[in-house]
Amino acid sequence: MKVYVLLMIALVGSVFCEEEIIEEENVLVLTKDNFDDALAKHNHILVEFYAPWCGHCKALAPEYAGAAGTLKERGSDIKLGKVDATVHTELATKFQVQGYPTIKFFKGGKPIEYGGGRQSADIVSWLEKKTGPPAKSLESSEDVKKFIDDKEVAVVGFFADLESAKAKAYTGAADSIDDVEFGIVSSADIAKEYNVDGNGIILFKKFDEGRAVFSGEYESDAIASFVNANKMPLVMEFTDESAPKIFGGDIKVHILLFIKKSADTFNDILGYFNDVAKDFKGKMLFVYIDVDVEDNSRVSEFFGLTKDDVPTVRIINMTEQDMAKFKPDFETFSADALRKFAQDFVDGSLKPHRMSEDIPDDWDKEPVKVLVGKNFHEIALDKSKNVFVEFYAPWCGHCKQLAPIWDKLAEKYKDDESIVIAKMDSTKNEIEEVRVDSFPTLKWFPKDSDEIVDYTGGRTLDDLTKFVESGGKDMPAESEEPAPEEEEGEGEGVEETDEADAEDGEEVKPKEEL
Repeated sequence: MKVYVLLMIALVGSVFCEEEIIEEENVLVLTKDNFDDALAKHNHILVEFYAPWCGHCKALAPEYAGAAGTLKERGSDIKLGKVDATVHTELATKFQVQGYPTIKFFKGGKPIEYGGGRQSADIVSWLEKKTGPPAKSLESSEDVKKFIDDKEVAVVGFFADLESAKAKAYTGAADSIDDVEFGIVSSADIAKEYNVDGNGIILFKKFDEGRAVFSGEYESDAIASFVNANKMPLVMEFTDESAPKIFGGDIKVHILLFIKKSADTFNDILGYFNDVAKDFKGKMLFVYIDVDVEDNSRVSEFFGLTKDDVPTVRIINMTEQDMAKFKPDFETFSADALRKFAQDFVDGSLKPHRMSEDIPDDWDKEPVKVLVGKNFHEIALDKSKNVFVEFYAPWCGHCKQLAPIWDKLAEKYKDDESIVIAKMDSTKNEIEEVRVDSFPTLKWFPKDSDEIVDYTGGRTLDDLTKFVESGGKDMPAESEEPAPEEEEGEGEGVEETDEADAEDGEEVKPKEEL
């Protein structure tokens, strides 16, 4: 009897200790106190870690709520939740949140990275794909029509024998692609309605030619390659909505057209761009960027372009560690010139283009020396000196806050000929030896050495001085209190930004994209 009473007390206590999970627009509001309960209660739950000030989080909010509402209407057991990571920092740390929004999918309590788009339909599609069979069984003509009509892109496989090797290769490909829904049909009568005799795979899309028919070997990799090559338009406009698809796609070589949509030549040049895109389908993603859109200014800046430089094109290879960029040698646009530029890249005959400003006349007049691509090697790699370089962006708030400290550091060593304190604008200058993954990035180039030391210590004048005095040997720990430049970041984090679109005042880590 006593044991029973104690058990009841424990159960009642647990009920009273459990924090109620409230909903806002069908999205679960999660906290450090109810998070584990939510995972235990819901086998499938998508969680957004956000910051209230994050612009991209604000833009996502209605789409996220819309997806939650759609799933609720369908009677799905999939839930969407959100965590204010600026309040519940323990959760943000536990799940390695490094920027906003960070979105993770929990299946049976185990997290995986979300890999879908940020429109409501994309979120729903990704979740249903993750929680259902790789390919949805379509039993009637009406099922097939609805499946196709409801989606921007849909793939349908027609197989008389669903246990055949070809059908299994198809479901294998379906299982490997998260952002496209696959259907499967076994009825020969339905197959005939789509002019399929025997086995066949058709990708239906609401753009370009409307459909693509698979004609390769029935192997999972070949089918997946076919889908990946056809699931996006031949030419895409760069926007907030398209960016996740552009950057998250399997094609990591992009040819970018910088142009004004208001220009009289826009339609002609875009026509050339479309023509050439057909020849490089599946090899290169063709994207155009309207430079008149203010939000796109950082993309232009990343490539060292101004509005006076457009129209122009660039290729970026994101399979390379330093995201190598390539510049054409033509000035007059034509389909032939664009085609040659793209083909030269494919053939490997192009050399990466690294930006550099001209050397300023007064580059060495102040204690902080000004480096550009054209004088970097001479100064920074001078083995007779210790050289400390700040790689910065003019718009970066953290860089602006570091600037007076960097000036004071240089002032201390202005008369020491063995030490150089320098800076380089990395939005206009690039060098092969250093990959800049965030702003500001600080690098120490020790004398009598080919080593390059990453400075990761605190950014107070005392911290930097101790490092210099030690000859770059002793890395001071960051202060327990946040440095001033870290306290009031108003920008959005790395998950939703890159160096092309980051807000002022943030430390930016480039994506695997631009």
